Amino acid sequence: MKALIVDDERLARTELKRLLTPFKDLQVVGEAVNAEDALEKINELKPDLIFLDIQMPGKSGFEMLEELDAVPIVVFTTAYDEYALKAFEYNALDYLLKPIEPKRLEETVNKLIEKGRKRVAIESDQENLTETDQVFVKDGDRCWFVKLEKIRLFESEGNYVRLFFEENKPLILRTLNYLDERLDSKVFFRANRKHIINLKWVDSIEPWLNGGLLVKLKDGHKVEVSRRQAVKFKEMLSL
Repeated sequence: MKALIVDDERLARTELKRLLTPFKDLQVVGEAVNAEDALEKINELKPDLIFLDIQMPGKSGFEMLEELDAVPIVVFTTAYDEYALKAFEYNALDYLLKPIEPKRLEETVNKLIEKGRKRVAIESDQENLTETDQVFVKDGDRCWFVKLEKIRLFESEGNYVRLFFEENKPLILRTLNYLDERLDSKVFFRANRKHIINLKWVDSIEPWLNGGLLVKLKDGHKVEVSRRQAVKFKEMLSL
């Protein structure tokens, strides 16, 4: 498993790298000194895991994650325990408080290996985002790591898109056209100008106005498929 260490303190990076040496299943492939450096290294090295400092000059670790379309596994590292609760809200694999204790780190690495969670970081020119990819979503003070398969509906609101998953409806700074180009078309379908639906969440389909279709999702949402898109929709589902 390939790991990237992101921390603006050289001594902290060196110490963590030393502590990780005994774990042969984990290879540190690089270090980054800030968020911008980390974004470049993630695209270049494609780590499965990031040890991520939260407070850094310029952009924080949270802000860096917002710029990724999909993220590797994240273990937050910080000297400020005030972030502990927030880190777990983000559904990070774990949270390590500096100075990092060897036994605590061992628990984290063992947890990682036991779960066998391997994730490929996104490249800037990556092919489609699949349903198993994990994305980072931040809306105000609330943040999530969420698998795309859990997102049932994308709804355009200008230059933003509202995501619907579980009981949450956060906004992200993306356009629907951007997502339409990146999402796997076998799973995510552009129903109309304002909506992309997750086909695995479709509950029922019925004829609608002007040759279109009305799709009901399992959560009760009703989405109109435009007449032009209805032809593609029927072909995809062999209707």
